[in-house]
This record gives sequence, C-alpha cells and structure tokens, in this order.
Amino acid sequence: MVILTLLEPQKKTPLKQWHFENEPVIRVGRSMDNDVVLNDTLVSRHHLEIRQFGSTQNGGSWQVISKGTNGTFLNEVLVVQSPLSNNSLLQLARGGPILKFQIEQETSPNQTNTSSDSCTHEGNSPNNLFCIHCGQPISVQQTIRNYQVLRTLGQGGMGTTYLAWDKTGEIAGHPQLLVLKQMNADMAKIAKARELFEREAHTLKSLHHPGIPLYYDFFVEGGKKYLAMELVHGQDLEKLILLKGPVIPSVAIAWMIQTCDILDYLHSQDPPLIHRDIKPANLMVRNSNNRIVVLDFGAVKEIGTAPGTRIGAEGYCAPEQERGQPLTQSDLYAIGPTLIYLLTGENPFKFYRQRGRNFRFDLTKVPTITPELREVIERVTEPLPRDRYQTAKELAAALAGCQ
Repeated sequence: MVILTLLEPQKKTPLKQWHFENEPVIRVGRSMDNDVVLNDTLVSRHHLEIRQFGSTQNGGSWQVISKGTNGTFLNEVLVVQSPLSNNSLLQLARGGPILKFQIEQETSPNQTNTSSDSCTHEGNSPNNLFCIHCGQPISVQQTIRNYQVLRTLGQGGMGTTYLAWDKTGEIAGHPQLLVLKQMNADMAKIAKARELFEREAHTLKSLHHPGIPLYYDFFVEGGKKYLAMELVHGQDLEKLILLKGPVIPSVAIAWMIQTCDILDYLHSQDPPLIHRDIKPANLMVRNSNNRIVVLDFGAVKEIGTAPGTRIGAEGYCAPEQERGQPLTQSDLYAIGPTLIYLLTGENPFKFYRQRGRNFRFDLTKVPTITPELREVIERVTEPLPRDRYQTAKELAAALAGCQ
C-alpha cells in the first residue's frame, strides 16, 4: 500500500492522507481528474505521476515523474524522473505543497508485526508530534471519542483548546489534525457561558467561507461540551506584531480589505451576523496563502435581537457596542484601531483622546499613517454609526484607495 501524506510546510505535521492499494500509477495535480487533488496556484493541472516499476512483491519499486511547469523537488532536489524511497518528501514547486511518500508493507499472519504498536519512537526530535518511523502520534495526552489530544494550545476561563488528531478520519474521510475546544465543567453551570459556547458551534456550522474556520463536530462527553473545528496554520496579528514589529501600510491595508470581505459575508447573512470581537488576536494570517482568517465566533450575535451583554476588547469596541447595542457598523469600527495597532505596534487606546464632547483617535503625529489612511480611520471610528462607512464593501473600497 502507498500512503501519501500532505504535510504542514513549517512543522511537517500531517494535514491529510491518501491510501492507494494495487494502483500502479498515482496522478497528482490541481485538476479534479487526478488521484490526489491539490488546490494550490503553484501546482500544475497535472503536476506529477508516481509509477510502480518491476515486481509488485513487497510494494515493488516506485518512481516520480515530474510534469509540472514549476518543477518537483524530491528531498529538496529538483528532479524530472527519479526513484522513490520510503519516507521521501515531494514538494510540488518551490514553496508549494509537500507530500510524504510511504510504502506500507503487508505482513502475513506468520510475520512479526512491526507496526506502530511496537514502535519505540526513538530518534525523533523533541518537537515532533508524529513519529518519523511509524507515522503515529508520539504522545497522546488523552482520547476523547475518536480524537487523540496531542497538545494543549490554550487555557482560559471559558475552557481549554487542544490540538487533536482524528485518527479514524470520521470527520473528513481521512486522518487529520484539528482544534478541539473543551468547555470547563464549572462554566457549563452558567447559562450565559453555555449560550456563548453553543452559539459558536451553531454559527460555524452554518457558515462557509475560506476566511472562517470549518466546523467539524459538536458533542457532550463526560458532562463537558466539545467543539471540533479546522486547525488554521498561521499566526494571529497580535502575536505577529509583538514578534516582528509594525508592518508597512500596504500589508496592513491588504489584510484589512480581506477582513472586510469576511465581514461582508457575515453581515450579508439573513439575519445579519455581527462578530462583536474583531481585534488583532482574532485575526490570523494563514501560512499557506498569507490570507486572513477570522477566529472566535463565541460572541457572534444576530442583528435585531434584544440588547445583550457588553462584549468587546478595550480600544477596539465601538461606543454603541459598549452599551450592549452592537450594529454591523460596530464590526467596521474595530478595523480602525486594528490598523493603528498594525502600523504602530502600540495599543490603540494610547491614541484615544477627548476632542470636544467625544473621545477620538488622534493620529496626527504618527508618520506611518498617511493623511488618506488617517481620514479613513477617523471616519470608520466616528462616535455615531450613521457617520461611519455603512458597509464592509464601502470600507474596503476606501482602503483600496489608500494603497
């Protein structure tokens, strides 16, 4: 059996797997008629073939034949046609997707089982999640239903977020890494906390946009609620700026235009959905395409419902949202202070000053913010919603004019 595993490019952790039995030719590319379809602009429609040669006993011998215009790299070496050994890494174009090639030998009833059950996992790096020999998780903290918990990603008052491995492939039809959010048992006793946690699951299940994590599962186990969703490989804007410092205006503007596109999708639902917690920590840049993904839908609210609890981060929260009366324009308001943070590396609250009767952002002494961009930020953060841009599309157009 041949196993092809799509790896996350930075940490080389498995994202998706394909299994092939008794197939002498495996075709990989962007076109839907391939055996392995990789939707990446660097990948050609018919990028490569993996062919079996000689005897089929014990898996036979295999070769890779490159047909892609951007080239194929075997263990980081550019190849046109080359033999394939077990555990080889194939990269479709420089900077493109990485596939791990594995041959699983079939064992007869009389042969010794050398599967992952007997693997000692020796020789692995301390940071490895999966064994380089057997391909299975090195350490499993706990198993919750069909999910193997590999690592704790974060812990807060509401609950705990885990990195988990769906070994059985029940969710997507193939094994994969995902995020498993667990609600704390004590929080489950609080009606408002239960409402927010269940709302996130309900909302994600109904939404389908590349800038929103995929919903996988929602269940109760051992008295605790769990939400399983897509693992987005990337870094949130708060951490990114803390690590690397402010970004140039063209990058910040491009990210906020992408955020506007996601907000336009949310605001176009029937009834419109308001995120209520747009801020750098909830905006992640996906590694694979450098595009924004909006996180944390626990605070999402349908427009027109009764005034609710005040939700929103200080410095990013619109005045009407502070009063528990959010509008779609409240989400747009948060784009202003987010831009300030991206361009200065400072908490936007630092620039919040009283001007007349109201408090406004004063950006006159910030050299990285042009007069045109300053005008956009000032308008989108007007105290009254009616004085702001009224739609995400309108704001995106204004931002595009500043590029």
